[in-house]
Amino acid sequence: MNAPVLQKKDYRSDQEVRWCPGCGDYAILNAVTQVFAELQMSREKTVIISGIGCSSRFPYYLSTYGFHTIHGRAPTIATGVKLANPDLDVWVVTGDGDAMSIGGNHLIHALRRNVNLKILMFNNRIYGLTKGQFSPTSEQGKVTKSSPMGALDRPFNPLALALGSGATFVARTGDVLAKHMPDVLKAAAQHQGAAFVEIMQNCNIFNDEAWDHLVEKDVRDDRLVDLRPGKPVRFGKNLSKGVRLRGLELETFDVTPANESECITWDPTAPNPAIAFMIAHFVEGVQPTPIGIFRDISVAPFDHLVHDQIAAARAKKGEGDLAKLIDSGDVWDVTE
Repeated sequence: MNAPVLQKKDYRSDQEVRWCPGCGDYAILNAVTQVFAELQMSREKTVIISGIGCSSRFPYYLSTYGFHTIHGRAPTIATGVKLANPDLDVWVVTGDGDAMSIGGNHLIHALRRNVNLKILMFNNRIYGLTKGQFSPTSEQGKVTKSSPMGALDRPFNPLALALGSGATFVARTGDVLAKHMPDVLKAAAQHQGAAFVEIMQNCNIFNDEAWDHLVEKDVRDDRLVDLRPGKPVRFGKNLSKGVRLRGLELETFDVTPANESECITWDPTAPNPAIAFMIAHFVEGVQPTPIGIFRDISVAPFDHLVHDQIAAARAKKGEGDLAKLIDSGDVWDVTE
């Protein structure tokens, strides 16, 4: 008997969604359920792991397995879940504070190891759950309750951090990019290895309009550049502008029939991530902000390597004896 075809609604739990009205998290939840339905993800084999923050309520709202864990530790717990049962599709939902601050070390090592996790980082550039303090991605000079004279910290660049950690899939999208976001999430879902997706997300209570200068319909053509594999990197109305390599720098330029061949062609599978790293450092407000897939390379996932190593050890040495192991080597009796 064929299994029934699951719809978006089938991936939603019976729990009331309790984010603030107008929060960008609603759009992300909708996109995730859309992708799960398109890929016919098994609910019994899908696990959502979250840390602490507004985004971390995600596991409650999906009809899959889930675990709402502790601050910053979601990648660690997700790694354990994946190693314990490699057949599971394990997703991590985290925020910019959860991932970039207390969870920073756990995040970079999950990416470095290439654990087969899909990590969605909701970036609203603020601590929303704790009521509006500046976060590791807040812009310098940001006035908040915890920085009344303006934040002095230079913000993290999440994409550069992920690329520098050796992530095999790195992408960025936005909560209001209704077609773009599902496409990016679908590509992440199909990637074998650590997939990191930054989602520009609006907190309409504590940091409203944080991304409007980039994603509003009347400005996005000029402010965003969509990196599409195999396509020239162009942006602007009618794709009138492009990105080219001059020496060791990327620059934008006005495209004409005479110079359009100078546009770089986007290749997220390139062995060297230098171009991706350069475009990830485009200066917001001065250069267009890149979205899309920055990196997508094939490297053996960590969990595959672990289980291959365990199988090799068993083939060589047998199943082993725990009691014998405990009693072997340098052991001694403590007597009175």
